[in-house]
Amino acid sequence: MEPVTLTTDRLLLRPPTPRDTETVLAAVQDPDILRWTTIPSPYLVEHAQSFTEQLAPAGWANDTMFTWGLFLPEGEDLVGMLGLTMRSPGTAEIGYWATKEHRGNGYVTEAVRAASRWAFTELSIDRVEWRAEVGNQPSLAVAERAGFVVEGVLRSGIAHQDVRRDCWVGALLPSDLGLPSTLQYLPAAP
Repeated sequence: MEPVTLTTDRLLLRPPTPRDTETVLAAVQDPDILRWTTIPSPYLVEHAQSFTEQLAPAGWANDTMFTWGLFLPEGEDLVGMLGLTMRSPGTAEIGYWATKEHRGNGYVTEAVRAASRWAFTELSIDRVEWRAEVGNQPSLAVAERAGFVVEGVLRSGIAHQDVRRDCWVGALLPSDLGLPSTLQYLPAAP
């Protein structure tokens, strides 16, 4: 698929490019990003180059991962990063991080909603899953504000820094955003 740019009321979501390498490298030096995400730590220039020059473009090209840099439209200050990874037919997993100076403004929540809406309408996704290591309260807060329903804890659900860790799992469905599903959804009876 050709890379897609999305806009929200306050953000420009565009695929990262090589011109973003230094910005991404600087942002990811934040200990909070390194603590909670599964990116390499320490995060070196070669990691940033590989991400912006190879991994992000390849994900779009082979329809496996759709990655956006979240930017303020004026000046294109980096606010964060968001990716949708295809997990199985009809299901994608969302991941995100925010730069330290832009946390707490609702930008990532806004981007999560926009990317999820795009996945539901353009990719025929029926379930966007979210996972975060238990204890990652900022990620949980974004997911809940975006409308995700937390479904439980997966024991040993995430491998992070060579350690298996428990994670929360939640999901957003098209109906949560007032959109139709590609397949009928029949929830379990209470």
